Amino acid sequence: MTRKVRKVVFPVGGLGTASPATKSMPKEMLPVVDKPLIHYAFEEAYAAGIEQLIFVTGRNKTAIEDHFDHSYELQQTLSARDKKRRPGAYP
Repeated sequence: MTRKVRKVVFPVGGLGTASPATKSMPKEMLPVVDKPLIHYAFEEAYAAGIEQLIFVTGRNKTAIEDHFDHSYELQQTLSARDKKRRPGAYP
């Protein structure tokens, strides 16, 4: 009997003490080519059909939360200008 994996947990709550670069930005947010590293993991999980993504963060890692947060003001502005979501964009 096989069951489909529906949840994934990303443990991203470290203290960032390994290098000077991670004191100002979490290592999960360091850019690789054109996106933060954690976004690549998100895209892989989304493409695999994962329904629920859980990020366990530390209290000082608001950059990760902000990256995946919705900008309701931006969405409202785009709706008012009759802009549509681009094809292939994530929900």
